[in-house]
Amino acid sequence: MDRAIDLYCERVGPDFWAEPLNAVTNLAFIIAGLLLVVALRRAEPEVRRDPAILTLVALIFAIGIGSGLFHTFAVAWAVLADVVPIALFILLYMYLALRRLVALPLWGCLVGVAIVLALTVGMPLTFGFSVSTYGVALTAMLGVGGFLHFGRHHPAGRSILVAAGVFALSLAFRTADLPLCAALPIGTHFLWHMLNAVVLHNLTRTMMRYGVPQEVEAG
Repeated sequence: MDRAIDLYCERVGPDFWAEPLNAVTNLAFIIAGLLLVVALRRAEPEVRRDPAILTLVALIFAIGIGSGLFHTFAVAWAVLADVVPIALFILLYMYLALRRLVALPLWGCLVGVAIVLALTVGMPLTFGFSVSTYGVALTAMLGVGGFLHFGRHHPAGRSILVAAGVFALSLAFRTADLPLCAALPIGTHFLWHMLNAVVLHNLTRTMMRYGVPQEVEAG
């Protein structure tokens, strides 16, 4: 049997239900996905048919399911179920933001995504997964949002900056989970889930409002 991976304060044993708050709060991602489905049903046809938007929504559901699997089974295969959908969401959203909001040429978008991917893969070797990987995502959000808001006066910029602020708070709770364990045995990781669901919902709604071309790009 695989040995349970113990990374969070709430887990005190190998049992399936050893992280009840960390497990249950993944429902926040499912709720975020359902709210987006409702929004899609009310949206214009070009939004409802946009494969990129549909993929973002599907990835939010996958993030909730994958994270739920990790915080219950807590084994190696569940780590992949947890981190792969998150990585795919980050990379896809980065591409869409650069292409549809910043309006970079295709090569510029691919370079931007490649830089984010390289930093996401490379920096954990030096700084550790949680700090560096999500720090890259936060930096990208601040960079894109700041450029759009201050450089282009684009309405999506403010929305992305607000999402970045919530994400920064979320990352603080994630980082504080183990250091605060003695004082707060339930930990703070569950707040990471709840706030991140808000972040992903807001980012996707922003793309639905401002990033869907009238004719979805073919290439």
